[in-house]
Amino acid sequence: MTRETQAATPTISLVIPAYNEEAYLPACLDAVMRHVAARVVEVIVVDNNSTDGTRGVVEAFPEVRYIFEPTKGVTRARERGFRTAKGEIIAYVDADTRPPAGWIEQIEAQFAARRNLACLSGPYSFYDLSRLRNAISAGWFIAAWPLYKITGYLMVGGNFAIRRTVLEKMGGFDDSIEFFGEDVDIGKRARRHGQVLFSPRLAMPTSGRRLTRQGFARIAAIYFVNYVSVVLRGKPAHQAYEDVR
Repeated sequence: MTRETQAATPTISLVIPAYNEEAYLPACLDAVMRHVAARVVEVIVVDNNSTDGTRGVVEAFPEVRYIFEPTKGVTRARERGFRTAKGEIIAYVDADTRPPAGWIEQIEAQFAARRNLACLSGPYSFYDLSRLRNAISAGWFIAAWPLYKITGYLMVGGNFAIRRTVLEKMGGFDDSIEFFGEDVDIGKRARRHGQVLFSPRLAMPTSGRRLTRQGFARIAAIYFVNYVSVVLRGKPAHQAYEDVR
């Protein structure tokens, strides 16, 4: 890496919201330590009022900063991470993801190459689903691609990075949104301040537990309805959601 490239590479903080994630968080942090930690200024886990052993999992990783957010809700946990982090770019993953080799380097490269890049996201793959079910799930991203080209934004909440300055201009995360549609809202508002890039190169392995528990067709329908609702109305169609643990 040249001195010029190093100078252009922004600093990155990694934030991981976690609610009762003692079963999944260890594998996530193992992957973060292997593939991400050396290239970010900090790794932060925001414990979103867990009642299980989430804190103990974090304490087993001395390099990880533990923050407690008492008001439950993923947007509130993201906001607490934003207000705590010090990086120029804030990357977010979920506690059941496993960031792969090359993931953080892709974030570095995309933001260094695009001054107008406000937010970067990419698709999921599912490490605990069959190949067939992964293929079916990938259909959502294929179906959403034309909408992305029309609206200019497509987001995955457990796999994105955003400039601090853009979050500041946005006024942070909208904590009136409980769960569904929060990622669409982020992309929609970030688009006002620059490019929102959805890149297949930024793929993230994650758990398919919600799809398995609640059903592929049902979850696809809920996500689609809330995507359209946020795009057209500025707010999701659903507030209620089920914690899947």
